[in-house]
Amino acid sequence: MTEASCSEIKPHEEIQLIYRCKKCRQIVASQQNIVPHDQGKGEASFGCRKRTVESDSLPKCTAIFVEPLKWMQTVQEGYVFEKLYCMGCKYRLGSFNWAGMQCSCGAWVNPAFQILKSRIDECQI
Repeated sequence: MTEASCSEIKPHEEIQLIYRCKKCRQIVASQQNIVPHDQGKGEASFGCRKRTVESDSLPKCTAIFVEPLKWMQTVQEGYVFEKLYCMGCKYRLGSFNWAGMQCSCGAWVNPAFQILKSRIDECQI
C-alpha cells in the first residue's frame, strides 16, 4: 500500500455492510436496515419441540431481520404474511409476518421481515 492510500483510510470509520442476493447479486438490504433482537434461549424457546438439549453455547441466528423495504412487493400489496422474493431474479430470500415470528435463536421478533443468511451474501463497502 502506498503512503497516499494509507492516509485515506480513517481508523474511526465504521465498515458498512450490505446484503446481496446470492443468485443475481442485487442489493436487498444494508446494515442500517437491520432490526436487532435480543438473543433467545435456543431450543428451550421452542415449546413444540420435545428434545431437551443442554448446551452452554449461544444459539446462532440463521436469518437477519430488517425493516420493511420498498422492494418487498408483497408487503406493498397489503399481505399480512408471505414469502419475500428478490426483485431482480425472483429468488426466495425469506418471509415476513406482521404478527411476528420466532428466530432460530429462539427470540420472538414482531413484526418480522426475515431474510435467510443462506440466501444472501454479506459484503463490506
